[in-house]
Amino acid sequence: MKIFVDSANLNDIEEALERGFPAGITTNPTIISHEERGDFSERIEAIIALLRKYDAEVPLSVEVFSSSSAEMLRQAESFVAEHDYEPLYVKIPIGWHELAVIRELKRRNIKVNCTCCMSFTQALLAAQAGADFISLFYGRIRDYGVDPATVVRQVRTALDERGAASEIIVGSIREVDDITEAFAAGAHIVTVPPKFFREMASHEKTDEVVKQFLADFEAWIR
Repeated sequence: MKIFVDSANLNDIEEALERGFPAGITTNPTIISHEERGDFSERIEAIIALLRKYDAEVPLSVEVFSSSSAEMLRQAESFVAEHDYEPLYVKIPIGWHELAVIRELKRRNIKVNCTCCMSFTQALLAAQAGADFISLFYGRIRDYGVDPATVVRQVRTALDERGAASEIIVGSIREVDDITEAFAAGAHIVTVPPKFFREMASHEKTDEVVKQFLADFEAWIR
């Protein structure tokens, strides 16, 4: 079970890296748009610099920002050429024409994260096309009236039965319970917005016990 950081915010990423738990970073055009306006490539380079600073050369997913197959291929090649970072994954949304893009990128030895998957069949096709990661959008699947845990379970079972190398990333996390459910359903990875990390690390009973330990020791040492 691996936790990825779903952010392009340098402070949030560094806070997570300082604590040693991130197994990867995911970004997308919307996440990037939430940051201060600037040069896209410079933002990606800044994230890579942070990963190297903390000796954490983990997967970094960067998404194309075009609906044209030819432009997706061009951007993917550009990402790889501009950023000397071996675990760089190019995010390609699922779709009929996009499956051909995924296949071609794999032919060119470019790592692929197939994103925006909402169904079992989409995930299956992405795996067959060669995607290294398959990103299922947990909250958005639920918005459609489907149980997302069931979809994750179905995809994990199919991947395991076929011996597929693709890994499931669950994104679109709306609350901490989504993380627990996704892992229980078989997700290999959950990518989490930083706003949930403090809540994940906290529990009221932990606070209670630590307070008791300190009070008991203080009373004893006196």
